Amino acid sequence: FWSTLSLNMPDFTRFGRSQRDQLVGQTLGLPTTMTLFAVLAVFTASAATVVYAGTDVDVWNPVSLVAQLGNPIVTILALFAVALATLTTNVAANLVSPSYDFSNAWPRMISFRTGGIITAIVGVLIQPWYLFSNTEIYIFTWLGFYGGATGAIAGVLIADYWVMRRTAVKLGDLYRGAGAYRYAGGFNWRAIVALAIGAILAVGGAYTAPGTEGPFPEGGLIGFLHIELPWGGFLYDYSWIVGLLAAFLVYWALAAVFPEERVAAEPAAEITA
Repeated sequence: FWSTLSLNMPDFTRFGRSQRDQLVGQTLGLPTTMTLFAVLAVFTASAATVVYAGTDVDVWNPVSLVAQLGNPIVTILALFAVALATLTTNVAANLVSPSYDFSNAWPRMISFRTGGIITAIVGVLIQPWYLFSNTEIYIFTWLGFYGGATGAIAGVLIADYWVMRRTAVKLGDLYRGAGAYRYAGGFNWRAIVALAIGAILAVGGAYTAPGTEGPFPEGGLIGFLHIELPWGGFLYDYSWIVGLLAAFLVYWALAAVFPEERVAAEPAAEITA
């Protein structure tokens, strides 16, 4: 669940005035609310299982439960709450981060607002209603696949920021075209290689030969690559952990063997609030 949100969090904490601010905010805000939501979901689904036993009501679907309410005013209020929750969750979890990504990829042409529009269009094109229509597709295919990819991204970030740099960042160089983070033509090839290896190890087990059962029948999403790894199914079952550990170790090893070139010193920019 947190594999994507853990990557999105810097898009919000970047506006914090100090490490303490973001630490207190996340500590108080995330565990408490997520625990409360999970408990409410369990209670609601458990009660609905008893009340609607023997019917075709989807007890896990809030909209399906709301449809069973007889009072139109209560139904309208409940549907408004569901719509509001869906909107706010998607804006926070699924819109802000990719909007920044698109904007940062081409900042002269793509603003944050334009990045948000691109994100919304892509969100429609991937047909989320199809992914959500089948629990096998949604859980074992979609979540497992992109979980492995995002796990690899997290592995690179953790290795670079927490282990190698010890959280010390040259703030001014983040905004310089020729700063310490320019790398080779603007690309850190060590991170790209680590990401690719971690992702392939994580999702390689998703490939299944034609005519066999698996998360991607008939070769599926990456079948055209013909990626089939020994113990691939086992790795795919734990795709996020596998991707994270593999990318972490590969990036750490590459950075040790091929240390990045130091950019000629330019005094660090003074950043003031």
